[in-house]
Amino acid sequence: MKASKIVVAAAMLTLAASGSALAFHDGGVATCDGCHTMHNSQGGAQMTKNALAVGTTNAYLLQGSDDSSTCLVCHGKAPAGSGYKVLDPAAAAGAAPANFTPGGDFGWLKKDYTWTLPRPGSSKGERHGHNVVANDFGLVADATLTTAPGGTYPAANLGCQSCHDPHGKTRIIDAAGTMATSAPGTSVLPIGDSGSYGAMPDANQAVGVYRLLGGAGYAPKSYATSPFTAAPPIAVAPSTYNRAETTTDTRVAYGKGMSEWCANCHQGLHNDAYPTNLRHPAGNAALMTNVLANYAAYVKSGDLTGTNANAYSSLVPYEEGTADRAALVLHAKTDGTAKSGPDATSNVMCLSCHRAHATGWDSMSRWNNKTEFLTVAGDFPGIDAPTQEGKDYASGRTQAEQKGSYYNRDKAAFAYAQRSLCNKCHAKD
Repeated sequence: MKASKIVVAAAMLTLAASGSALAFHDGGVATCDGCHTMHNSQGGAQMTKNALAVGTTNAYLLQGSDDSSTCLVCHGKAPAGSGYKVLDPAAAAGAAPANFTPGGDFGWLKKDYTWTLPRPGSSKGERHGHNVVANDFGLVADATLTTAPGGTYPAANLGCQSCHDPHGKTRIIDAAGTMATSAPGTSVLPIGDSGSYGAMPDANQAVGVYRLLGGAGYAPKSYATSPFTAAPPIAVAPSTYNRAETTTDTRVAYGKGMSEWCANCHQGLHNDAYPTNLRHPAGNAALMTNVLANYAAYVKSGDLTGTNANAYSSLVPYEEGTADRAALVLHAKTDGTAKSGPDATSNVMCLSCHRAHATGWDSMSRWNNKTEFLTVAGDFPGIDAPTQEGKDYASGRTQAEQKGSYYNRDKAAFAYAQRSLCNKCHAKD
């Protein structure tokens, strides 16, 4: 018996280290005491994460002193690089945060940069992502943007729970992607599995929505005014997703609805009437014929010899324009076998240019939009680059930080002088 337990424990550790998805939430509400502590104590001791006075409790009897800190108890501690980690809490100076999830690592929020060449500039950590408030992990509200750009959601209330429903009430109930939400007076199928990796509902059980994202009408307890009118997006991720992309891309198959869901909070950025006119086409509008041709042909700056069969890049993903999750499963890969590019039903979305959590660059862009060059003289720029030109285009980062921001891609994946990846669609370089 003792030997068998050791084997099982070793197998569980192997799964955790591999970066594969682990089953805690299982698509919906998880074990209650994984997040809450019924008597405001643990192991016989009072919860003291926030220096609480005797007789007071953490809000909602949470394990952390706030919502996001509770999520990061599991999702934010070492070892970084495990599948479900989204915060490397202490990336060393000059080193990139260690997690490579499709959403990015919140550790970039803790990195500020300034530089003088080729012209003076700066890049504050708060510009690198969604500034979730997690006091136990040193993450604070955005001091500059006090509400969501294009919306009204207050920065002081922003947390993991602002986007993700920790209780996962919304579910997918059929193969067509139909969604339903449990509510008083209703009867819906129970959630039996995560919906993030392609599991399908059947006649007896539903699956959760992608990444437990909030459904229409969702409002976290910490901010009871719901901005949610759009349903969660249809998407499928590979089960191994927190990994460097040194040789192959991690392909999340986005189906439809991502931009519409982001517009729950950023509605002004999807509205022609927004006064600062920031609108970029995103959502249901199919890619134009010339954009399809550019995406297929573009390999890197100056190289337009690619074919649609090998066109996909996780640095510039797109939506496939379908709710058919069974079809999306065929594209959700990490082994490089799903490289086909967009077709006439595909469209650009918010995540074509941004990551959902944080990146090494302003506006949580997937690449540096504050410089002419992403590579210089065939190498990543950096304050530690061997050439002065490499130093000039460093934007305050080291070569390791530059490479890490691109998920450890080899420099050979880019041109000798690589310009902005906007050109994957626009081919202006």
